[in-house]
Amino acid sequence: MESSNILVSSASEVQRAEFYKKTYSHVAMAVLAFVVVEYLLLTLIPESVIYQMVSHRYLWLGILGLFWLGSTLSEKLVFAASREKQYMGLGFYVLLEAIIFLPLIHMALMYSGGEVLKQAATITLFMFGGLTAVVFTTQTNFSFLRTFLVIGGFVSLGAIVVGAIFGYDLGLWFSVGMVVLASASILYQTSKIKDEFGTEQYVGASLQLFSSVMLLFWYVLRILMRSRD
Repeated sequence: MESSNILVSSASEVQRAEFYKKTYSHVAMAVLAFVVVEYLLLTLIPESVIYQMVSHRYLWLGILGLFWLGSTLSEKLVFAASREKQYMGLGFYVLLEAIIFLPLIHMALMYSGGEVLKQAATITLFMFGGLTAVVFTTQTNFSFLRTFLVIGGFVSLGAIVVGAIFGYDLGLWFSVGMVVLASASILYQTSKIKDEFGTEQYVGASLQLFSSVMLLFWYVLRILMRSRD
């Protein structure tokens, strides 16, 4: 695998096409796996347990902390030399996303019977497609967004932690800001896999994109739910 792992930017058109095909098919499979796992969790986990996840602020803060630790482990695994470890990392991350989304998805289903979920998924899909097209059609290097993403990530994390501890509602504009942050992340990650990844790193590339898509979906869904209140 080492000998064939050349930079995507230096690969032939056929090699690049194969890399993108594998990357985006893995993103699609991760989304499908998320839907299946989420359905199973909603079916198997009692409502009382789901409510307890968010009703106790310190429990939710602990879940967020475990999600962060698990995400860090997943990112290390998807870039391991072993393909088995790479898929283990991607699968583990899908499970983490399904768990963290569980209360929000449950509320959305109770709120609109799934209609708002369809709307959020459609908006997220079109935004992801549009942002991806911007990267590939303009040939712009979006690496300059890294500083914005790092600072924005720390600020948003701090706001989420403070909100969880003191029970603050971060409000609509925070969700709008996070949609902007997630959109910038998609631009940055798409540009990065195009210019910096190797042709054998498609599992890691798919995780990077999947995580940004799920962040976007989370806040699009929150905005839609809030707009109906």
